[in-house]
Amino acid sequence: MTRPSQDVTEAELAVLQGLWDRGPATIRQLTDLVYAQAGASAYATVQKLLERLEVKGFVRRDRGGSVHVFTAAVDRDELIGRRLRAVAEQLCGGSLTPLLTHLVHAKRLTSQERQALRALIESHERKPVPSSSPTSTPKPQRD
Repeated sequence: MTRPSQDVTEAELAVLQGLWDRGPATIRQLTDLVYAQAGASAYATVQKLLERLEVKGFVRRDRGGSVHVFTAAVDRDELIGRRLRAVAEQLCGGSLTPLLTHLVHAKRLTSQERQALRALIESHERKPVPSSSPTSTPKPQRD
């Protein structure tokens, strides 16, 4: 899978969230989900948003049936990570520490959230650090 190189607009994000929450869906199903009270123009809007998302690599289209079915090609966690890394690059010189610090100070964490954060940090600390140079095996010498 090729990684999407562009970000998504707010309207495209609404369609992606519909796919993440619902799973594979047709244009009609997504229109009903995202624009529940809208008219016929909403169908054309969702169709155009899906076309853009497909070009950007964020959704896949199954053309196998009489009605095309769309699925998200990028999961929610991947998009969150991409956006946070972009913000860290723009505002913090690439460091995630100021972002994490701000998020923790901005909203009081529940005891469950604190416990989950501690568990995440502990599990991350137990993982071996990948070496920057690949391990090479010596080649047999010929006489």
